[in-house]
Amino acid sequence: MSLLWEWFWQSLGKRWFLWTLFVVNLLGTIYGFIWYGNQLADTPAYLRLFVPDSPTGSGLFTLVLLTYLLGRHIPVLEALAGITNFKYGIWAVAIIIAGWMMGNPIRGTDIMLLVSHTGMAAESVLYARFYKLSWLPVGIAALWTLNNDFLDYVMDIHPWLPAVLDPYTGIIGLCTVLLSIVSISIIWFANMRFGRNKV
Repeated sequence: MSLLWEWFWQSLGKRWFLWTLFVVNLLGTIYGFIWYGNQLADTPAYLRLFVPDSPTGSGLFTLVLLTYLLGRHIPVLEALAGITNFKYGIWAVAIIIAGWMMGNPIRGTDIMLLVSHTGMAAESVLYARFYKLSWLPVGIAALWTLNNDFLDYVMDIHPWLPAVLDPYTGIIGLCTVLLSIVSISIIWFANMRFGRNKV
């Protein structure tokens, strides 16, 4: 098992692995924006940028992978992608499971989303060792992430929830803000602990 993990750990920086993840994330991002189509159509134009949370996170991470393939680092992009991709990966998994616990039927689409969003969170942490972070890019990413929470739950443009969770929107909003703080902390800690590797 240790040999398998070592191979996987070393593969993260290989071009073939980066290309594979790039394609997977790009396709997932496209699917995500399609998924949000109805909600985007129902949202005022000036707020639409803040609606598709998960595909924005995965899209930013896709761009990070592209910069690595080009031999570049953009710290602000890495901070934004790492934090938001992790956060919305965890958020979606938690919402799906909470919906099931409240009686929502288990559907094949939910399983697919559970797996894909778990992958989003995992890749954000696994690649944290390659990020070139400092206080400034992380601060910018933190402001963006917390501002997005404010807009989601004050302007009511958060991702549509399963009907069984609608009565708990306020609690979900509070938990989302806490998740943002945890996500910022985890990506920062992972980068400081394992960072400064070259990709």
